[in-house]
Amino acid sequence: MLYPIAIERGGKDTAHGIIVPDIAGCFSAADSYNDVFENAIEAITGHLECLAEEGMEIPLPSDIEQYIDDPDYEGMTWAVVAVDVNRYLGKTEKVNVTLPSRLIHLIDAKVASNKERYRSRSAYLSNLAEKDLIMTDA
Repeated sequence: MLYPIAIERGGKDTAHGIIVPDIAGCFSAADSYNDVFENAIEAITGHLECLAEEGMEIPLPSDIEQYIDDPDYEGMTWAVVAVDVNRYLGKTEKVNVTLPSRLIHLIDAKVASNKERYRSRSAYLSNLAEKDLIMTDA
């Protein structure tokens, strides 16, 4: 999932500030601009891990467009960081899904064409569902 981050540029004597607006209380800093993205991912994964341990809902990312003109983030630079949230969404469950045979063959061909990216039919369908749910909720 792609979480938007707001970056407040630091100076010679101050760190760059990082805010993750979709996750309340999630922020970080980096002495080097090159470390901003790594530190943002570390802050997000740490925060999501704590939420999951407490049984709280995992906040899904919003569209970055929602924040760009927000006066609370005036003057900040925007970016997105990719975070795999699957391990925070709960245990996997096996379900029975009925699909047309042609669609199953097309899905399997897509998965086989890029096994490293899609891993399995289930992972492919899960990825599509996550994308659709995020886009419709944003």
